[in-house]
Amino acid sequence: MGKFCEVCEKGLMTGHNVSHSNRKSSRTWAPNVQQLRVVIGGRPIRVNVCTRCMRTMRKNGMSFTAPVAEAAGEEA
Repeated sequence: MGKFCEVCEKGLMTGHNVSHSNRKSSRTWAPNVQQLRVVIGGRPIRVNVCTRCMRTMRKNGMSFTAPVAEAAGEEA
C-alpha cells in the first residue's frame, strides 16, 4: 500500500529534523493511509484513503465498510 490518498491526493512530505545545535538531517512525513472498501454504484471497490477523508466521508453519510486489514482478520 502506497502512502498516497486517492481522494485528496495527499502524499509524502519532506523536510528536516533540526537538532539543538541546528544540524539538519532529511526526513519524511507520511499521511495515515488506510485501505477501504467503498461502495460505488452498488459495488465495493478498494481505495487507499487517508483518515481525514474517512472522517469526512463518514460525516457526509457515504457508505463504506471497515478497513480491509481489520475485515480480513474477522473473516478468518
